[in-house]
Amino acid sequence: MSPYAVLATILAYFAAMAAVSFLSSRGGGKEVFYNGGRKTHWAVVAFAMIGACMSGVTYVSVPGMVGVSGFGYLQMCIGFFLGYLVIAFVLTPLCFRLDVVSVYQYLEKRFGMGSYRTGAWFFFVSKMLGASVRLFLVCLTLQLLLFGPLRLPFWLNVVCNVGICLAYTFRSGVKSVIWNDVLKTVCMIVVVILCIVLIGRDLGGIRIEERVFFFDDVNHPQYFWKQLLGGLFTVVAMTGLDQDMMQRTLSCKDTRDSQKNLIVSSLLQTVVIALFLCLGALLYQYAAAHGMTETGDRLFPAVATGGGLPGIVGVLFVLGLVSSAYGAGGSALTSLTTSFTVDILRKEKDVKARKAVHIGMSVLMAVTVIVFNAVNSTSAIDAVYKLASYTYGPILGLFAFGILTRKQVRDQWVPVVALLSPAICLVLQLNSERWFGGYKFSYELLLLNAALTFLGLCLLIRRDGRRKPE
Repeated sequence: MSPYAVLATILAYFAAMAAVSFLSSRGGGKEVFYNGGRKTHWAVVAFAMIGACMSGVTYVSVPGMVGVSGFGYLQMCIGFFLGYLVIAFVLTPLCFRLDVVSVYQYLEKRFGMGSYRTGAWFFFVSKMLGASVRLFLVCLTLQLLLFGPLRLPFWLNVVCNVGICLAYTFRSGVKSVIWNDVLKTVCMIVVVILCIVLIGRDLGGIRIEERVFFFDDVNHPQYFWKQLLGGLFTVVAMTGLDQDMMQRTLSCKDTRDSQKNLIVSSLLQTVVIALFLCLGALLYQYAAAHGMTETGDRLFPAVATGGGLPGIVGVLFVLGLVSSAYGAGGSALTSLTTSFTVDILRKEKDVKARKAVHIGMSVLMAVTVIVFNAVNSTSAIDAVYKLASYTYGPILGLFAFGILTRKQVRDQWVPVVALLSPAICLVLQLNSERWFGGYKFSYELLLLNAALTFLGLCLLIRRDGRRKPE
């Protein structure tokens, strides 16, 4: 595929994003950046959240992982749905009742400043690393398709992509993110369906026989109950306790609308993920039929741009890729800016501070992507969830303790517990096969991390039952 065709596709999509951002930024006040003024219709948010959950990792890695795990990822989707029910009926009412801008403000009200800062900093690290993994994958693909052929360095690739994310979110924040997520959702659904049709036509028909459920080996990472529990707690942590995702949900006008948004969105996301898996099965069939050796994250780019299919497939691939990249990158920047400004700097109403933080987050993300490029050695989607297991676990444990108990803790010691829990998990994961008869941890490591945090907080319970004055 010509690099100039790639460039033209990117510029066309950027023009569409700029138009959407301009229209969405009109008529809003200072609060629009953080929660869209809480005037967004729930159906718009539900449709937008399909795209919000589909990053460049989903777009490239989910089809690629079919070769290793079949349709086993759908087991996690069952857990995802259960997790969305927890978010809808436990976390969302709590956030609206407390009228918070950031979900981590709950921790201050419940425990104190130490817990509040702990939650905010763990989110900051989680989101910066996770967003960088996602953006790295997109930049790597664009380096192969555009920047490499034009002999442009990787760092310029990263700067250009982060700059685009900064540009379309700088003024209206989450409101622009939501409407651009709608655009992104449309693009990704159209792309995956058309690619399935065109590749299926080349193969002479669509025939898919992939394994979905794995019940036979408890030690296997794809074991059903591991995947289900991993999906449940991953979505609670990475959506319900993630400022990035909850910022969209909290833009609805009330609790009931937010609940409708979450339930409808979770069902639609399952359908879209199933489409991506079907695409992955066809990609492997196509590669085998044409003597291609690429697998994993490299499979979809190789098939789409290899020249064996109509040129429109390559254009569609790039369109889906850039839509996923800029949607995920922009929303990450917005949530990082919100959390750092509101939770860490405590300057919610200071517009100048918020704009400075927004620029600072962009620079830090660009640097992190460049560093990740130097050390990456694993599948991108696996890397995202492994990072989540370590960094979202303490957040999940904190919220679980706060919601399920009425106890107060020695707030000043909460950061110590939050650091020790993932450290213990790392030791257990590195030695699990030797210590536990060949057992391999998968995404259930998140649950273990949260449980250790919960137990650690039990050791910090104040016997007088009262919260220490700030």
